[in-house]
Amino acid sequence: MEKTNTDEVICSVTVIHEDVLENVRSGLTDEKPLRRMAEMFKVMNDPTRLKIINALLLAEMCVCDIAALMNMTQPTISHHLKVLRQSELIKYRREGKVVYYSLDDEHIGVLFQNALDHATEAK
Repeated sequence: MEKTNTDEVICSVTVIHEDVLENVRSGLTDEKPLRRMAEMFKVMNDPTRLKIINALLLAEMCVCDIAALMNMTQPTISHHLKVLRQSELIKYRREGKVVYYSLDDEHIGVLFQNALDHATEAK
């Protein structure tokens, strides 16, 4: 392999490694879960939604509390909560007239923490 001016590493010859290709083909994830993952990452591609996920990782909260925390209007937060709910990243429960939001399951917290760890690691 050689390095080009743009620090891009490229092969200097074309060789197809059939054994590697066969191994990888047999281990590739099916299309349906990959599409679902892509949708999930699209939803998470918003700093406000990530802040909401971060907050819900720390505590179950109602829309009023989230709006106050984010210094945003309730309708704006409600819109983000709806998108997160539709993507099954968060869930809600009703207690009287108050609706409380939390992460849908522990995988969301793990995903958030792994992405945060990767984003903040020193290179």
